[in-house]
Amino acid sequence: MGNDKNVLITGLSGLIGGLLHRRLQESGGYRVQGLNRTLLKGVDCFQGDISDMQTLAPAFVGQDTVVHLAAQLQDEPWIGILKTNIEGTYNVFEAARLAGVRRLIFASTGSTVRGYENVNPYSALVTGKYEDIKQPWPLVNEQMVWPSGTYGASKLWGEALARHYSDTYDMSALCVRIGVVTTDDQATTPRERSCWLSHRDVVQILVRCLEAPASLKYDIFLATSANRWGYRDISHAKDILGFVPQDGAS
Repeated sequence: MGNDKNVLITGLSGLIGGLLHRRLQESGGYRVQGLNRTLLKGVDCFQGDISDMQTLAPAFVGQDTVVHLAAQLQDEPWIGILKTNIEGTYNVFEAARLAGVRRLIFASTGSTVRGYENVNPYSALVTGKYEDIKQPWPLVNEQMVWPSGTYGASKLWGEALARHYSDTYDMSALCVRIGVVTTDDQATTPRERSCWLSHRDVVQILVRCLEAPASLKYDIFLATSANRWGYRDISHAKDILGFVPQDGAS
């Protein structure tokens, strides 16, 4: 969709939100604003909770693209999943529709397929039992689902909502199943080495979603770095978005 766009990032105070904000500010061509529960010093930011439609709606006016990162990342408490990941995600899509936003990038999660780690060969990959793995192993692709926990299940709701809004309201809705992004940008455990997504690579795929042609109305992309022991198939993101990981865990 090109540069010179107005971009709203929900949950800008989080790790990924901060990384994306810095990249867009450095690259130029974007007017970036945040929607956050707390105001951020030195950042153009609306204060509001995504569970409250009245407080969040003004942030969407005049935006071209919304990157929806705000979420509860843990399974508990359930009320947080309900208010933030279920009701809040609906509110974000609906506010975007009412404001005429052309594209919404939904931060989904690898937890939508993490259930595959309960069975071989994926259980061996994430526990480091590499001697038990027969190569090549089948990869899990973006059309597959096996959610882990209420968090993973709630993100499938968001993906389904994206499909609905794209079909019904002609909004471009792109879903990124984000891998394991660590604060220190390192993969240290066997599971992290399988599912790791570096800081550079998470920013890259989100920017590629921002810049994808307007004709791309709906899609789901798995996103990890080029990890030697990875099990998630990122070829679709490569083919459609041109995503080429710069990093990888071995």
